[in-house]
Order: sequence, then C-alpha cells, then structure tokens
Amino acid sequence: MWTIRDSHPNNTMSTNLDDTALRHRSSESTSAIFTWEEVRTHVLPDDKWLVIDGDVYDISLWSRRHPGGKAIISHYAGQDASDAFGAFHRDRQYVSKYLKMYRIGRVKGYHDHKSELSRDFSELRDLTKKMGLYKPNYWFYVFQLSHIIALEIAAYVVVALLGGTGLSWILAAFLIATSQVQGSWLNHDFGHLSVFKSTKANMLAQRLVFSGIQGASAAWWKYRHYLHHSKPNVINKDPDIKMEIFLLVGDTIPVEMAKSKKGFMPYQHQHEYFTVLFPLLLVVYYYYEVLRFVFKRREWLDLLLMSLYFMRFFYLFTPMTGILGAVTILYLGRVIQSSWFIWVSQSNHIPMAVEYDEQDKHWVPLQMHATCNLESSLFIDWFTGHLNFQIEHHLFPTMPRHNLAKIQPQVESLCEKHNIPYIKKPFWTAMFDILRSLRKSGHLWYEMYHLTDPLSE
Repeated sequence: MWTIRDSHPNNTMSTNLDDTALRHRSSESTSAIFTWEEVRTHVLPDDKWLVIDGDVYDISLWSRRHPGGKAIISHYAGQDASDAFGAFHRDRQYVSKYLKMYRIGRVKGYHDHKSELSRDFSELRDLTKKMGLYKPNYWFYVFQLSHIIALEIAAYVVVALLGGTGLSWILAAFLIATSQVQGSWLNHDFGHLSVFKSTKANMLAQRLVFSGIQGASAAWWKYRHYLHHSKPNVINKDPDIKMEIFLLVGDTIPVEMAKSKKGFMPYQHQHEYFTVLFPLLLVVYYYYEVLRFVFKRREWLDLLLMSLYFMRFFYLFTPMTGILGAVTILYLGRVIQSSWFIWVSQSNHIPMAVEYDEQDKHWVPLQMHATCNLESSLFIDWFTGHLNFQIEHHLFPTMPRHNLAKIQPQVESLCEKHNIPYIKKPFWTAMFDILRSLRKSGHLWYEMYHLTDPLSE
C-alpha cells in the first residue's frame, strides 16, 4: 500500500519547496492535539489527513508522490490507517523516517479508546513475527519459477513433436495457460514483497515474471491490486468489483444500476454467461486496459518487456504452426488462463458482502467481510496459488504464501473471540457460490429495473 522504494524518490524543485514549507509548518505544530471529529473533516483532494498509531499526518502533498499511487493512500483520508500501514510495510522503522515531515500532531486519547480487537490483532501481528512467518523458503520459489518455465518449454516441445495439428495447438494452449496462471501466483508473491528483503529486488523480479514471462504490465497490476487490498469489496474504492461493463455484484450495486437505468448487459443472465462469455470478453478488455494504462502512465520498461514476450512467443511458434496457429495457441491459452484465474480469485470475493466504506471499521472486519477461505490440500494449494488462504493473506499481505496455513488457527481463534464470521468452504461449494451470488445480484437488478419508472422519481 504505502510501499516505499529503497531509495528516496527524485524530487522536483517545486516538490522540494513544498517539503521545506511542510517541515517548517510541522515543526511548529507537531505537539498539536486534534479530535477525531476534526481529523474526519480533512478528506478533500487538496486537504487530506490520516492517523497512524495516534499520530496525525497531513498527506495532502505526499499523496502526489506516494509510490503506491495517489488513490490508495487517499482511501484512508480522515481515517485510522494504522493496521493498513502495518500490513503493507514490513520495515515500519524505515518507512517512518519519511513520515516525520508530514506529522502535524496527535489524536486526543487515541490509545485510551483503542478497542480490545485492536489490541488483540496487534498481539497477533507480533506473534507472526516471533514465529518467523515472514521468512521465505527460497527453495519453494525456485520450484515455482522452474516449473513455470518448464511448462512453457513443454508447450513448445509438444508442437515440435506432434506438428502443427489442432491437437498440438490445444495441448500447447493448456500448457501455456498453466504456466501463465502459476506465473500469476508468483507475480503475486513478488508484488506483495513476500520473497526478498529488498523492495527493489521484489519489484525487479515481479517485472521479469509478469511483464517478461507473462506479457502484462507489473505497474498496472500493482496499481489495481493494492487498491483492492486497501479496501476489498468497498464500492468506489475496490476496482475489482467495478465490473458493470460485464457483471453486477453484491446487493447495492445492482439496485443502484437499475434505478439509474444504466448498463447494457442482460444481467439477469450473468450467472449463465459468466462461465463462457465472460472469459472471452475479459481477455479482450484485459489487453485494452493494460495497454491503456501503460501508455497513459508511460511505463516504457513494462512495454519493452511485454513486447519482448510477444516477439519471443511468435518467433518460437510461428515457424511450426503458422501465424494462425500461433495466434490460436496464444488466445486459447489466455482464455483458459482467464477462466482459471477468475474462478479462483472470485470464489473468495464475489459471494461476500459488497458495501460502501465505513470510517470506523477495523482492519480485521474490513478484510473478513470481503474474504473467505477454501479447504486445503496439496493440489488445491497449488491450483489456487495458496489463495485458498485468502483470509490470512488479506490480514497479512506481505507474508509468504507457504506460511499462511501456520497462522490460520490463531486467526480463527481471534475471530471466534470477537464474533467475526470465519468462513471456510469446500472447493466446489465455493465455485457454485459464485454462480448463486451472480444469479441473486442479476435478479435484483432485473426486478428493480422493471419496477422503477425514471419519470416518477
């Protein structure tokens, strides 16, 4: 979320002047005491405050330079960002030195009003560190990368041995898709800074995997995914639920869309076209959104690595299959990958609550209302990239995925103590729950759409 690069960002002259002025102002006001009522009024685009461990920070200027993007840090304007800050920063001391210039005071009686849940979760986070759960098993990641590369090589070998036949194209597409999905899980690890101690090393590895091996933009992924983790299933803040072009989720969005008479899809059938049409359309939209992001943000390194991926792909396959065969393998592989990824990732989120933001909602219920787990086995862990431990991942996003199961019993105990539902489902139940949830949301839209007369409102 507020991930700081290993070196301080280069500053323009205007930024230096802004920082100088802010240091001067902060030096005069760091002893100021504010009430929560006052903090919550500072939520405007050019006037944003947030709170971390009782300290009040004016992030109006910093949000423009924030490495994770302006939107993600602005999600917590006027709110307590302590747990979110702790979740996304492994080295809080390192990051804190950059925060000093933005500190303007403290919240009155902050620690006196901390809830029992806050104290218990802080103790649980300390326990994860004592258990060494942030230490990665490098052999685990060596295997992940090795089998991703091996699967892609296998796709090439299959076509070379079987020739340019339809069967070889299909087999190659399945192997490419499997490699791509497993690459997505590895990209996810690097993107969450779960593998290396150095932020730069994680970011470089992520670019090589996601842009170089998968042909997508690592910067685009970070922008979307960090926003998702910051406020999962929160309307207008989580981009993963903003799917009105294809789907409506939850109870609130379908009703609002119906009342406004917006949308052009037959949403009452979305649970039917989700299985076939959605992956086909999503691949096309995916390329459009990634390329639009790359050119808009001028992510030229991502563009170079993506271009090299496609050049390599067509250089290897076109001589054996022709351009039609190469395109078929690429697109069919993407459709299979899209279906696999969507079913896994959305099984944890689509059936869960979709709500507007609540300022006082603690980090634990914020994450729990939007996530659930799937039952574990060696195959399911591999198939889902350990996203079957979605609850633990959302609570501790920088924890290496192979350690998530080790903290699961303690998380369940915390939830039981504070009457927070901890939902864990069998794999196939979770898959069918996606369809049940989409059917419910689609019918909500349909009923409201045909009951609402826009002229009467």
